Amino acid sequence: MTDLYQSQRAMRQMRRQALQRGVVAILDVGSSKIACLVLRFDGASGVSEDGSIGSLAGQSGFRVIGAATTRSRGVQFGEIAAMQETERAIRTAVQAAQKMAGVRVDHVIACFSGANPRSYGLDATVELQDQEVSENEVARVLAACEVPDYGAGREVVHAQPVNFALDNRSGLSDPRGQMGQTLSVDMHMLTVDSSTVQNLMRCIQRCDLELAGIASSAYASGYAALVEDEQELGAACIDMGGGSTSISVFMKKHMIYADAVRMGGDHITSDISMGLGVPMANAERIKTFCGGVHATGADDRDMIDIGGDTGDWEHDRRTVSRAELIGIMRPRVEEILEEVRVRLDAAGFEYLPSQQIVLTGGSSQIMGLDALASRILGQQVRLGRPLRVHGLPQSATGPGFASAVGLSLFAAHPQDEWWDFEMPVDRYPARSLRRAVKWFKDNW
Repeated sequence: MTDLYQSQRAMRQMRRQALQRGVVAILDVGSSKIACLVLRFDGASGVSEDGSIGSLAGQSGFRVIGAATTRSRGVQFGEIAAMQETERAIRTAVQAAQKMAGVRVDHVIACFSGANPRSYGLDATVELQDQEVSENEVARVLAACEVPDYGAGREVVHAQPVNFALDNRSGLSDPRGQMGQTLSVDMHMLTVDSSTVQNLMRCIQRCDLELAGIASSAYASGYAALVEDEQELGAACIDMGGGSTSISVFMKKHMIYADAVRMGGDHITSDISMGLGVPMANAERIKTFCGGVHATGADDRDMIDIGGDTGDWEHDRRTVSRAELIGIMRPRVEEILEEVRVRLDAAGFEYLPSQQIVLTGGSSQIMGLDALASRILGQQVRLGRPLRVHGLPQSATGPGFASAVGLSLFAAHPQDEWWDFEMPVDRYPARSLRRAVKWFKDNW
């Protein structure tokens, strides 16, 4: 625990240095693509430590000056499976973004999906020593949280105070400077498989880059795709990527739950490839341009050229009806959404005052997905694109860039994390996630 606490603090320090130098790269390491954005910060505005995010006005601290994507290699289910291939792909994306920006970048902030995330709700209460809430008192109440025994081979990637209560006043986002007798905190902690994080850190070091921060892509996507009211009142962001589908639940502008389903758009492509007997590249093209999950009578007559270049004329000029293609795609999409529903039920999502669900990620663009999702998840569902940020090229404004844009916002306006406070970290037996969500039910 202490090692991670120190490395997270070191990354925060490095982030500040990067912002003072004025440029930092954002790296979204996914299963289907690796995206890199180069951000330029204008003066001191980028170095604010106030965890606020919001409308365009709140994002004036930076602009995107370089953007590039490359096909991901060596990444499966959001986790690095072949180090050298991933290293080459990261170098390609970073070099292309640097070239467009016309500057050299040394520091990157990275996000990753998968890694078997687990959420915990922690809480604690302390008596205040001199009635005014100081930085030290906040550190003391955070240190008083009993950290669960989350097992070997796991690391804490986020640990954020979600809510403070001072005496009987709950729902405070920042109690510093206020007067009272007792201070309580509710904290959300997210752990992931440490091997995934260590492999990513190692890969970035091998690319001769310094890691100035790391985040879960579930968190980054929610940060970008949920509007301010949704983050405040409670909403879930479902980021359907290539190798995995990330789930995050936000409330009071903080993430209170995250999980991942080890299935995504690549599995749908693979089903098409096997079902139609075509290579993955053809299957991806057919899925993108002709795919869907809702068949109508016209789809029986709508024929799609499968294409191919095997040299066998009969084989290469086959066609398939759009209804058959939908018949291949729909069961897999339903399976992914059913898994998402199981995770949301486990989180107690039904207790939140608003049950908005936002779909984002590259695979969310499948025709008819929102209607199918609202049937399976039984809530208000909308498709979400990331917030607009200054300088972002049109090609990087789609749902597939939610994580990269969210990570940019995270870089510019980080929310307070445990390691931002000077505190003893030598105490540590378990609270369940249910407590964190139950707190929203009891205290709303």
